Amino acid sequence: MPEEKKPAQPISKSEIKRTVATSLGTAFGIVIGMIWTQVVMSGFATAGVSLTAAGATWFQWAIFAVTAIVVTVICVIAILLVGRWGSGSK
Repeated sequence: MPEEKKPAQPISKSEIKRTVATSLGTAFGIVIGMIWTQVVMSGFATAGVSLTAAGATWFQWAIFAVTAIVVTVICVIAILLVGRWGSGSK
């Protein structure tokens, strides 16, 4: 006996918000990972371990590290806000 197919349920607004929030949180996490990869790589280059061309001096590397920290804080705040928005919390 063939199984009856149920009609497709419409996607709810809350489901869309959760999906978008999860996707944005993942995207911000990727941004954090990418910038810290560059900070570490430029640190190696500054120390004389030539893995990349970025970071000619320790001062330039320090500026890069501070930039990475600022971007990380902004992205974490954005992840928290988007997560709240996606879960429907206020």
